[in-house]
Amino acid sequence: MSNILCTICARGGSKGVKNKNIKLLNGKPLIAYTIEQAKQSELFEHIVISTDSDDIASVAIKYGAEVFFKRNPEMASDTAGKLDVIRDAFVRSEEHYNKKFDYLIDLDATAPLRATEDITASFAQFLEDKNDNLITAMPSRRSPYFNLVEVNSNGQVSLSKKLSDSIVRRQDAPKSYDMNASIYIWNRHAILNENSIFLPKTGLYVMPEERSIDIDTELDFEFVEFLMKNNKNA
Repeated sequence: MSNILCTICARGGSKGVKNKNIKLLNGKPLIAYTIEQAKQSELFEHIVISTDSDDIASVAIKYGAEVFFKRNPEMASDTAGKLDVIRDAFVRSEEHYNKKFDYLIDLDATAPLRATEDITASFAQFLEDKNDNLITAMPSRRSPYFNLVEVNSNGQVSLSKKLSDSIVRRQDAPKSYDMNASIYIWNRHAILNENSIFLPKTGLYVMPEERSIDIDTELDFEFVEFLMKNNKNA
């Protein structure tokens, strides 16, 4: 087992879906899917939950994760940055376990459709490419070069990004991707010292759309449950 810390950040004050992280999804609390995937990857000695909620902590412990601290209120607000929350969990974990972790893999509890192989394969790619950090994404449905538009302060509509040569087919545009908020990987130096997820050596692991749904609304929740119940991606 490598010297990798797994963190799962799950606050209690979800606005889009009430009690989202422990709401039953196809008969199981949402956060349980991510904990089980982390365990199945066999990459981690410690799977640490960062939460401000006693209810989330209780459910997470039941499914095999570790909760040794309660997230500070300022880290659980609507304005708290995800990177700050992840770094806080990393620092606390090094202090708690009295060891230095070489890598951190953060798994978002709202992405239950990821496969265990996404975790192991993205980490293998991260190591092979010698990245400082890595994010996951899916091929975008809309291209900023072809059919994604912006409106300026004068009300003028234009493409988000323009090429020197115009294109007539979306397939001819440079490839673009939608971040799916599923997996974040960092080496120790980057998580402790960088304040952006976009670095000169940031890697990108591409996942298919059917494993990339990030649950943010009730509609997302219902759609994922529909997929699971119909064995599309359970």
